[in-house]
Amino acid sequence: MNSPSAPHQESERTRAEGGNAPSSKESKIKGLKCRECGRLYPAVAIHICEFCFGPLEVDYDYAAIGRRISRSSIEGGPKSLWRYHELLPVTGEPTVGLHAGMTPLIHAKRLGKYLGLDNLYIKNDTVNHPTLSFKDRVVAVAMTRARELGFDTVACASTGNLANSVSAHAASSGMKCFVFIPHDLEAGKVLGNLIYNPTVVAVRGNYDDVNRLCSEIGGEYPWAFVNINIRPYYAEGSKSLAFETAEQLGWRIPDQVVVPIASGSLLTKIRKGFQEFEKLGLVAPNDRLTVNGAQAEGCSPVYRAFVSGKNHLIPVKPQTIAKSLAIGNPADGFYALEVVFKSKGAIAAATDPEIVEGMKLLAETEGVFAETAGGVTVASLKKLCEEGRIGRKDLTVAYITGNGLKTMEALAGALSEPISIDPTLASFRKTVNPSN
Repeated sequence: MNSPSAPHQESERTRAEGGNAPSSKESKIKGLKCRECGRLYPAVAIHICEFCFGPLEVDYDYAAIGRRISRSSIEGGPKSLWRYHELLPVTGEPTVGLHAGMTPLIHAKRLGKYLGLDNLYIKNDTVNHPTLSFKDRVVAVAMTRARELGFDTVACASTGNLANSVSAHAASSGMKCFVFIPHDLEAGKVLGNLIYNPTVVAVRGNYDDVNRLCSEIGGEYPWAFVNINIRPYYAEGSKSLAFETAEQLGWRIPDQVVVPIASGSLLTKIRKGFQEFEKLGLVAPNDRLTVNGAQAEGCSPVYRAFVSGKNHLIPVKPQTIAKSLAIGNPADGFYALEVVFKSKGAIAAATDPEIVEGMKLLAETEGVFAETAGGVTVASLKKLCEEGRIGRKDLTVAYITGNGLKTMEALAGALSEPISIDPTLASFRKTVNPSN
């Protein structure tokens, strides 16, 4: 059972199939479409094609959207991801995550100088609202849609950041909440769930084990699992990173992007977001756009497929400090690989020591404290530069997706210690020696 009430689902089915005259807001969603066979479905709480078992995604009426959206309408919208409401899969006004998004795009001059890049920008989702990661975007969209579909209970399988965001948004919207996490998650992320008082279930296994269990639970309980039965809507929230990037660059599409890969969805949706802006004439096309991926070497099935030149992935058992990226069998890994190949991009992988160095480098040059996933992005960006894949003049954007306060354990033993002195000027002069 995937829905709370058959009558409500039938209402959505009727609208998606054109049985009732849709309102102007509803007309933008035509339904769901299989990414493999193209079969059409109503815009309800389903995520897998019944015919070929391919993933479903939202099918939009771009002609209808194009009549309502413009640069000025976006610029006049709220200072959140909901300024792009017309390109997000909700039919009414947003009700969850009203302050998510519109995070800074930083011209990273010091990091760029270190890497030999003149036009490097960092999209900084370490300060996203309310839980300091890009997951606040996808959850805002998923839970708004879940409420439209009549759900009162929300759930997720998570490596940490998603669980934090679902817990926080459920608390603020008054929904019941269940989050399922691997048993060995970082302490900061476990605390970031418990503070909101959801039901937290720690599963003795890795993320892939958690996800399989949640798929079974989702078939038994009428809950909105944001990254399972609500996944087609959830994934669309990642497009807002592309929308904001283009707007913050002065309505331009960058030449190069570097995106961390966990499930692979983030990378594919960032590319889709740029494509939608091009399709609607909001930005000029940039045929130079190259999409690059970043993975932790200890969980790198997409990277391994890339370096082997293959178009299929072999699942792996995760073993990395970058637990937010530790998905050994990524649901959208094939599609991420396809985007990278088609854009003539590349995928790099970072070892655990390189991840820590990436975190330190970003903090020391730009004052941004990223979690381990950010260390993966920066370390991979460094490798791509060293390989000559990113040019000095390329307009480059690297996506930093979560805050370092959540993964402080990864830095144990990697930082200098405080200098201890007596409370006297003489002790300060003798011990610190500021003239050096």
